[in-house]
Amino acid sequence: MGKKRKLKKKVGRLEALMWGAAGALVATSVARELRRPPAERTWQGRVVGVPYDYRPPTVERLRSTWWAPEDERLFVPTAYGLGWDLNLGRVARLARQRVSPDAQSNGHLSHRL
Repeated sequence: MGKKRKLKKKVGRLEALMWGAAGALVATSVARELRRPPAERTWQGRVVGVPYDYRPPTVERLRSTWWAPEDERLFVPTAYGLGWDLNLGRVARLARQRVSPDAQSNGHLSHRL
């Protein structure tokens, strides 16, 4: 068996393991909610430290998750589903600061690097 084939097989196993772990987390979080009386189900929380939120997404929740430049975190609990989302507002703010330290104060990007 060639090196490429062995590597491909290892990657395939790792991918299967990751999908299996994600499926187990989803199943565990849904089971946790379904065990509660209907009036006590929040459809949001954490399972093994991983955040989940199965409530129907709202525009405000999506916006505050995906665009929160004032939040220091790059990865924030997901707006819908399991895991984390990238805070694009924070990414944009960091990129502006990287391009020009004074870009934030005067509102435009400088071409200096």
